[in-house]
Amino acid sequence: MTQMKWYNEPVTWNEQAEVVYVNAGAKTDFWQKTHYNFMRDNGNFYYQEVTGNFTIEVKIIGQYQALYDQAGLMIRENENTWLKCGIEYVEGVHNVSAVVTRDYSDWSVVPLSQPPVALWMRVQRRSETVEVKYSLDGENYQMLRLAYLTHTETLQVGVMCASPQGEGFSVIFEDFNITQP
Repeated sequence: MTQMKWYNEPVTWNEQAEVVYVNAGAKTDFWQKTHYNFMRDNGNFYYQEVTGNFTIEVKIIGQYQALYDQAGLMIRENENTWLKCGIEYVEGVHNVSAVVTRDYSDWSVVPLSQPPVALWMRVQRRSETVEVKYSLDGENYQMLRLAYLTHTETLQVGVMCASPQGEGFSVIFEDFNITQP
């Protein structure tokens, strides 16, 4: 992963041969206002800046434990405009999750019938639109979300994790890739 940097660097992490190992920080999250005016912007985000259209992909393997433990991809303009997607652990269920924030966060989930060994995420940006897809085998992808995000040309793009209620958990990001047309 070339020229990546941290927003809210976690205490413990390392990178070896295109694999990033992270211990998500305790009591961390990305969320803005919706539901009970809760605002949090202290999740762990490892990113680079990308201009124009792109596709990002990653394989996520997490040891989710506490309510709302989450890991996946993030595209970010600033604390008020971003998308995060991946796995979110809710009351013992692994959910494929997407949150789009434009001043207010929204949240959509697809509960998985059993915990996956890994989850593959793919996000494609075309102008102001982002399309979120997921896969349980790395080959067959299903669309989770199509959303308006922003017209801003250059965005922060990378992997994120957070443990809003917990003391943190370990996650592995493999095969993170950014391609541009």
